[in-house]
Amino acid sequence: MSGHVEPPEGGNKKIALLIAVLALLLALAEIGGKQAQNEAIAKNIDASNLWSFFQAKTIRGTVVRTAAEAMEVEIAGTTDEATRRRLQTRVDGWKATIARYESEPETNEGRKELMARAKKTEQERDDYKARDENFEIASGMLQIGIVVASASIITGVGLLALVGGGLGVAAIGFM
Repeated sequence: MSGHVEPPEGGNKKIALLIAVLALLLALAEIGGKQAQNEAIAKNIDASNLWSFFQAKTIRGTVVRTAAEAMEVEIAGTTDEATRRRLQTRVDGWKATIARYESEPETNEGRKELMARAKKTEQERDDYKARDENFEIASGMLQIGIVVASASIITGVGLLALVGGGLGVAAIGFM
């Protein structure tokens, strides 16, 4: 026996139906993969924006911190008490701004919160990339399944139709 098995009566119709189902699954896999790819790109942009905002807060904080330190040096050299109080009030305001840049839970836009949001968005991006890869694998398996099932019609080897169906089942697992 060479593995050549004649399909049963109406077998070609069943194989054609199998091919149609595999093609439908392929279309769904392609849609799912494209959607996952688009989401991964959007999350990558979001993460990049959040890290840019984080960097901007860092730069602003550094500039304000430097100004406060410079003014503290100026305060130390000032003998006029009214001037000292006025400068100290400004330094205290800048220090409050620095603290707000570091953590601002009310708006979720302090450096600490931005870092957490950016890392979460990066994880979501990576999850969508992994989904896209799974859909790509499923698409490949379905394409091979369609070819193998089609070959079973031409060759009359029923085992090829089973292999094509098995690839379809495996592809569903990846989707």
